[in-house]
Amino acid sequence: MPISEVRATVGRFVSIRCAGSIIVAMITEVSCENLGNSDTYIAIASVDLLGEILNASDKAKFQRGVTNYPTIGDAVDLITSQELRTIYAPTGSDQINVGFLQQDRSVVAYVDVEEMLSKHFAVLGSTGVGKSTGVSLLLNEILKARPNLRIFLLDVHNEYGRCFGDRALVLNPRNLKLPFWLFNFEEIVDVLFGGRPGVPEELDILAEVIPIAKGVYTQYQNADRIGLKRVDPKQVGFTVDTPVPYRLVDLISLIDERMGKLENRSSRIVYHKLISRIEAVRNDPRYAFMFDNANVGGDTMAEVISHLFRLPANGKPMTVMQLAGFPAEVIDSVVSVLCRMAFDFGLWSDGVSPLLFVCEEAHRYASADRNVGFGPTRKAVSRIAKEGRKYGVYLGLITQRPAELDATIISQCNTLFTMRLANDRDQALLRAAVSDAAANLLSFVPSLGTREVLAFGEGVALPTRLRFKEVPPHQLPRGEATISSVPSVTAGHDMHFVGAVLERWRGATSQRDAPNDPVFSAPPAKSLDAPMLQPSMGLDPDRFSLLKKPLR
Repeated sequence: MPISEVRATVGRFVSIRCAGSIIVAMITEVSCENLGNSDTYIAIASVDLLGEILNASDKAKFQRGVTNYPTIGDAVDLITSQELRTIYAPTGSDQINVGFLQQDRSVVAYVDVEEMLSKHFAVLGSTGVGKSTGVSLLLNEILKARPNLRIFLLDVHNEYGRCFGDRALVLNPRNLKLPFWLFNFEEIVDVLFGGRPGVPEELDILAEVIPIAKGVYTQYQNADRIGLKRVDPKQVGFTVDTPVPYRLVDLISLIDERMGKLENRSSRIVYHKLISRIEAVRNDPRYAFMFDNANVGGDTMAEVISHLFRLPANGKPMTVMQLAGFPAEVIDSVVSVLCRMAFDFGLWSDGVSPLLFVCEEAHRYASADRNVGFGPTRKAVSRIAKEGRKYGVYLGLITQRPAELDATIISQCNTLFTMRLANDRDQALLRAAVSDAAANLLSFVPSLGTREVLAFGEGVALPTRLRFKEVPPHQLPRGEATISSVPSVTAGHDMHFVGAVLERWRGATSQRDAPNDPVFSAPPAKSLDAPMLQPSMGLDPDRFSLLKKPLR
């Protein structure tokens, strides 16, 4: 190393030369004495012992933990580049190159893909420290190392659309088809009531009617002719959560039929409100991705799962789900459906086809505070965290507020990439999560530079301070690549500009094919046009016209 770098300071590794091995330790504290006029002084360093390099007959090998402790009198040196290479040497073919060591830039930092994926990982860091770029780098390297691994990325701010080129399918409200009958009872209630708690009387009616509507639809499919055969609700065989198709028109006519049998007008209002609620959501163009063909039916579950989770991949093993264009009230339930389906498909397929589920802004969906967010989403994410590895469903969490994330979920992530974090609560949570002897490294977290990372856990040989390598311009997330706080002189912010923005804004809530991201300027293709949903065909809209005629 150059003379300027040979400095025994906090965070540096030292090697203690014992009889049969070289012990690797990290300096955690330095103090000195006798700083008088003399030329000599004594420096005392406290170190944490991390592992040892065993001098085997053929070649040196590093292992974590210490079997033989040093004795008084053993020589201590700053670690050499060769010893660092021995520690961080790739042990198998399943290694990805993510950057270089901060201590010695000539040593490449490798991460073990198998350990990182199968035991889940998390990327933590405040805004603006290069977190999104780091995620783009990690996922691109994982795709290179594991071309057959399927990756599903929840992209909250629509920034990863261009990062993976033609290897990723980008989904947004314009091209997503997620039929409403795939939602379980809690999720469909969340959609109908706009994220607010449901009205108990209306929930009772829905819980009773949905299984019957599923039974009615199945009868349509199985019968040669559609007969008006009465269905005994106790013999339907479906629960409210069974992912079986049903039609909204059947649901509404079943509620209407029950309302017709009631004599008390006040109890009829509950049914009327429920029908109005379903109609309002069904006719809202923003929900077209759910209620397209709501009255036509058809069991499209196989096509939906094949499209969402890339089975077969057809050269695009990755899905980027852009959530920024969805109605805010429905995002939680959509994420809940996607997490649940990813886990259940892994469960029922015995983990034959592994999937990495990457959750951006994870604290929004799996909050530590039980009163924040949507319960089923937290449950779905924590199921993947706890049991997913047994069924080939791996979890990657990205968050800027680890303290707000459910502690059970983050404790399941055995590889942590920690970037700069300024908040005390976040740092305290990290200290609890990191079990290595190198917890002292966490004192560097508030002062890390951009792109600098502390990597802990199963995926790396040692707790490491490393620097992510440069990401090519075409793989930069949109936020880092295009948005600047300095307004462009050429932008020409006139009334036409404001008008164009308003058109996009209104278009997102009034028609299906309105562009909802800035790069979308070409006219939409015909294939994206979805017919506006027709009014319900179950009830005649003119059925009250006789009452409205004037008396002669």
